[in-house]
Amino acid sequence: MAKDRSEFRFIFYAGAIFICYFIFGMLQEKITRGKYGDNEQFTCALSLTLVQCVVNYIFAQILMLSWKHDTDTTRKVYYFSSALTYLLAMVCSNMALQWLNYPTQVVGKAAKPIPVMILGVLLGRKSYPLKKYFFVLLIVTGVVLFMYKDQNNKATDTSQGFGLGELLIILSLVMDGLTGAVQERIKSESSPSAYSMMLNTNWWSTVILSVGIVLSGEIFRFITFVSKYPEVLIYLAAFALNGALGQLFIFFMVSEFGPLPCSVVTTTRKFFTVLASVIIFGNVLAGRQWFGAVLVFSGLFLDIFYSKGKAQPPKRAANK
Repeated sequence: MAKDRSEFRFIFYAGAIFICYFIFGMLQEKITRGKYGDNEQFTCALSLTLVQCVVNYIFAQILMLSWKHDTDTTRKVYYFSSALTYLLAMVCSNMALQWLNYPTQVVGKAAKPIPVMILGVLLGRKSYPLKKYFFVLLIVTGVVLFMYKDQNNKATDTSQGFGLGELLIILSLVMDGLTGAVQERIKSESSPSAYSMMLNTNWWSTVILSVGIVLSGEIFRFITFVSKYPEVLIYLAAFALNGALGQLFIFFMVSEFGPLPCSVVTTTRKFFTVLASVIIFGNVLAGRQWFGAVLVFSGLFLDIFYSKGKAQPPKRAANK
């Protein structure tokens, strides 16, 4: 009976993650690539990310009040650094959708293990087994195949060729790698709860973004845009809410079933999100791109399952 309940919860959490991030992805593409009025586009990437961070912070605050937790002793400079790289990754990823379709963004972001591995070798002086390099090579090959554009299509597709969209995805991946490095330092020194990390990271991200949209003047463009097209506020609210709910169900799954099943679910949902974007938004992919996508997700799955036996509980720093 207990096993049946456990299986039901797993299916429920997995279904909730799929649904939340499916809606999240579709709304993200609708907001950033949709046309408003006289063919206008929403270009306020900082504001989009700010809405997401504010809702994530509110959810984390509710979680912190609902469950007991130890005092977080993490130094503020670590959270500030983590928040800065975290939001830069999100801003670059959101901005990229102004030049790239959603499947390209998803597959490009699936290459996250690459900067994490490179920065681990260069900054963390880590060493990896040969199999790890092979899995990353699969991911790299798949991303190159997916993002390479045929020369004879350039005249008919404004997104062809390596341009600003692809550059933003690369910058987003680099920021992801730096965020992971800072978070590893946080875990090794103070081991805060996931709630606390989510709360503090989104708090500092909200502060930084609030200053950014004021200094850049984007706040005036945002107000003007939503005044002309108030329906975008509904899309923004639903986008942020589904993102926060998705994070919540991911935390529940990691807490109860561990990171491996959760990684399988989140990687699988990315692939199906690509399929959904192709069907709903008509983002037609070439055969080479489908093959590239399969290579990317194959590399991710192999890396997940190879790492199954390698996971160890985090150790505290020697001076603690």
